[in-house]
Amino acid sequence: MDRVSSLPDELLCHILSFLTTKEAALTSILAKRWRNMLAFVPYIDIDDSVFLHPEEGKRDRAEIIQSFMDFVDRILALHGNSPVKSFSLKCLTELDSDRVDGWIRNVLARGVSDLDLAIILDSERDEKYRLSPKGFQCSTLVNLKIDYGMDIGWLAGSIFLAMLKTLVLDTVGVCSAEFEILLHALPVLEELVLVDIMWKDVNVVTVSSASLKTITIDSDVCLSTLSFDTPSLVYFEYNGYIASDYPVVNMKNLIDARVHFVLTDGDLELARGPNNAWLEDDEDEVARGYRNVWKLFHGIRSVPYLDLYPDTLEVLSLCSESMPVFHKLKSLAIKSDKDRGWQAMPVLLRNCPHLETLVIEGLVHHVTDKCGDACDCISREDKGRSLTSCPVKVLEIRGFLGTMKEMAMIKHFLDYFPSLKEMEIFVEEDGPTQLRNPEVSKHILEMFELYNKLSSCNVQLLVSDSLEKKWLKNKTIS
Repeated sequence: MDRVSSLPDELLCHILSFLTTKEAALTSILAKRWRNMLAFVPYIDIDDSVFLHPEEGKRDRAEIIQSFMDFVDRILALHGNSPVKSFSLKCLTELDSDRVDGWIRNVLARGVSDLDLAIILDSERDEKYRLSPKGFQCSTLVNLKIDYGMDIGWLAGSIFLAMLKTLVLDTVGVCSAEFEILLHALPVLEELVLVDIMWKDVNVVTVSSASLKTITIDSDVCLSTLSFDTPSLVYFEYNGYIASDYPVVNMKNLIDARVHFVLTDGDLELARGPNNAWLEDDEDEVARGYRNVWKLFHGIRSVPYLDLYPDTLEVLSLCSESMPVFHKLKSLAIKSDKDRGWQAMPVLLRNCPHLETLVIEGLVHHVTDKCGDACDCISREDKGRSLTSCPVKVLEIRGFLGTMKEMAMIKHFLDYFPSLKEMEIFVEEDGPTQLRNPEVSKHILEMFELYNKLSSCNVQLLVSDSLEKKWLKNKTIS
């Protein structure tokens, strides 16, 4: 007898739980003992791509599709009334919607806690699977993920999930009113993830939940309004276009926020224009968004940890006068891009009176005459003024390439941050760097030694173990 077959049933079931259901079913040919083992595995993973294979035309053959549905029926029948902890169903083939409903109701009735659904009935006709509310009065479901173009609007007002803590909606169709009703049926929801939601109305969206603790939004549409009534929220992440307005932003207990706005080339051209008269155009949705974006930042002004991305800095440059003071902000992370500017940096740093840690990923940015005094890109009389009022003690610089321009920026920070005690500079791992040149790296290290002597700040150049091994390997090969 092989060693695996001699293992206890509980351990064998645990091993089978790491396989797809089809792979687990195939183990029944190994030995008689394995035949009924599948019935005791509390994890069911059905993926029609695994069953049908990505062969040309195989998904379109009626007998193959029928065979797949029969396979799922047999698997569920084999489990009988055994408890199911997790059920994952991914079907990108034209199936019988009534049978799909039956599969979902089956596992809900057996106490499933994790449910992952991705179903497309007919991709050519863009026919969406309408998730049936039958059986969704479930007291055991904790994690629910729905994606791939499903329509969940019919669930609104028909379900109540008393134990659901995590809801992930990815590329699903719903209108804003249905969405609000849906959230009210989830009284203990803690985590909400919204990815590319297909809003079916005028895009007036409100996220309202007293229990919600984390929100992650990826949006590829421009919403008319976006409101948050989430008093218990501690983590907020937004990736996407600016909404035209933010009427309500209730996040009084927020701890960590990450804002990654996305600008089109046209938006960027307007933002950098010679005058801002276009901002007064009430008919322009983009202009309204720029005028009202300060409301979002006003709502998160008490956050201790804030991450901002390149396009977000460009947006903030247009609302510098209305930028709030971040009284509780301790750590600010900025991601730079060679095509995006730092115009907002001077005001931003002045409005963080208790900042302790500043993280800058990439020092190279787009230089403009509005770049301000936060950098040394343009010679000016008020050089470094915004830095002198900033109490930051620790500065982390990531993505260091070893250029002289970067070295000048580092010297600028050392000269004008009055309270700086630690500066950690992390070498870029993926992109090209001049530090591979021995002469350049020697010169850079000598400059850092000089900086340490001339400044009370401890300056460190840090290289990850993996990057150091890569350099040593390349040096040996050459």
